[in-house]
This record gives sequence, structure tokens and C-alpha cells, in this order.
Amino acid sequence: MGEGPAARVLRLTIEYDGGGFHGWARQPGQRTVEGVLREALDTIYPRGWDDLAVAGRTDTGVHATGQVASVNVTAGAPASKAAEALNTALPPDVSVLAADDAPEGFHARFSATGRSYRYIVLNRPARSALDVGRSLWWPRALDLDRLQVCAAFLPGEHEFTAFTPADSQHEVFVRIVRDAAWERHGDHLHFTVSADSFLRHMVRTLVGTMLQSSPERFAHLVEGRPRLEGGATAPPWGLYLEHVEYAVADVDTIEG
Repeated sequence: MGEGPAARVLRLTIEYDGGGFHGWARQPGQRTVEGVLREALDTIYPRGWDDLAVAGRTDTGVHATGQVASVNVTAGAPASKAAEALNTALPPDVSVLAADDAPEGFHARFSATGRSYRYIVLNRPARSALDVGRSLWWPRALDLDRLQVCAAFLPGEHEFTAFTPADSQHEVFVRIVRDAAWERHGDHLHFTVSADSFLRHMVRTLVGTMLQSSPERFAHLVEGRPRLEGGATAPPWGLYLEHVEYAVADVDTIEG
């Protein structure tokens, strides 16, 4: 950033509707969440910023209610005013919910200790005019008890090869799931899951498989079966990145 005021690290909590974006990561010729956030940072921090990082690189169509980004900034709006200032430069489908000073060395991705997602299924015969792009419409009856039994197999350490694309670049397919559950909220079924980290398309493929599998078959799949034995990948528009966890020391420093 050159000479001048020392850089400081901001932690940004971000909400966005993924329907209008080609995912988080900046790509030439595509509208992305990272792209519009970079434009806003250029406006609010014209004296310099760098090292923008994000906790989870969401795919095209995936939403976020608690995405976290970190960025080094110089001068410009203080943390107490950063969310308000950035929102004046962001489009309506992205909002910075909070901005906080973070400790030196804080990194949105590498400092994270866990992530939580929610997948929403609209389970009724009639489609919704209001849920378009925000939930998966499933007009056929679903057995909540069966889904809950499937989810009960997830907590713990498992090999999730069956739930990520066969051409995945991951080298390790073992993940530790902390919690997983299905709940009914009126016409909607919500699947929530928390883990140390996730494989590419993992949550969506878990959902797609549970919707169409018996508990016995699902239990077999979470023990490292190949992708071709897994089920369909649910569409992105029902998925929400809800929360990112950090070490207590990071949170205490950020929250004062």
C-alpha cells in the first residue's frame, strides 16, 4: 500500500442474494459478489486496500446470510462506519451487515474453525411465486422422520467422497460434521449442517441424496463410497451460508 497510515484489518459480515451472481469469486465478464465488493472498496477506501479474503467461495445462485470477508484497509471509513459506507456503494442484492476491527493476522478463510449452512425445501403441491430462486420446490410428499434418521448419521468424522464431484481437486475427503438436522417450518423443510469445512457441492449433494435415499443406503454412502453411488446434487438456490465460526481469541478481540 506504500507509505502513509498503517493498514488495519476489517472483518465484514455480508448478506447477499446469490441469484444475480456467478458465485463469489471474481471472473472476467461475469457479475460476482467479489467483483461488486471490490468496486465498493475502491470507492470507500481510495487510499488503498488489499488482501480481500472470504470464508466460503459460494457457487452461482447460492445465498449468504452470514458470509465473512477480511480485508486490509488504509485510512478511509473507520470500522464503526464501514458497513454503512460500503452499503452506499454496493448494489441492492448485497449488504454488509457488520464491520469490525480484527486482530493482525486475521484471515476470513484460514482463521475459520467451522461453517454452518442451511438448505430450504418447499414441500407442497403448489409452487410458490415468492420463493422462486430461494428454495427447492418439491411437490411430492416427504417423510420428515426418514430425513431426520438420515441426518443423524452425519455427525462425526466421515469420508464424503460420494458427495462431491468426481473431478474434485480435493486431496482429503474426510470432514468432521458437528451437527446436522432436518426440521419442518410450515410448508418448508430446513436442513442445517455445521462442520469444520466442506467439500465442493457437499451440502447440496447431501440434500439431493437424502431426499431420494433410504436411511440404510445413506448410512452406507457416508463411509467413503465413490461419487457414482451418491445421489443427485440439489440446485444451488436453496442453499444459504449462515454462519462462520472463529477461535474465541479472534472473536473476543473483534467484539472488544
